[in-house]
Amino acid sequence: MIRLLVTGGTFDKEYDEIGGTLFFKDTHVQEMLRLGRSRLDVVVETVMLIDSLQMTPADRVRVAERCRDCAESQIVVTHGTDTMVETAAVLAERVPGKTIVLTGAMIPYAFGSSDGLFNLGSALSFVQVLPAGVYVAMNGTHFLWNHVRKNRSAGFFERT
Repeated sequence: MIRLLVTGGTFDKEYDEIGGTLFFKDTHVQEMLRLGRSRLDVVVETVMLIDSLQMTPADRVRVAERCRDCAESQIVVTHGTDTMVETAAVLAERVPGKTIVLTGAMIPYAFGSSDGLFNLGSALSFVQVLPAGVYVAMNGTHFLWNHVRKNRSAGFFERT
């Protein structure tokens, strides 16, 4: 069984056509699993729906506590890409002995051309085969949490 924790980020943003802004309504994860024809045994839990730039240290601890306290040892966390590495550091410090993979999207799933579906599928695959530790899965690649950075100018994640 895999625990999938939703925290928000671009992954789950919607577009308000009238106001021209992005906002959160609900997670798209269940629909993504259905569209991806996933046959995995996954428990989806929404921890929060916020932009990762708004995530506080207390929010990161809350995510770590959910990872630590859940029965599953394989965990995928959907997260905004801007501060994904900061949350990964908290998880690495506070949650030993589990395989945790953080993933997200550069383009909202609701836009139809999102990288989110691919990243979610990759993360679900990686969490099943990687040893215990904390990882980031983006663009079809997995990275150890402390050897990755978001290349903002290029729009992808890379090894450090």
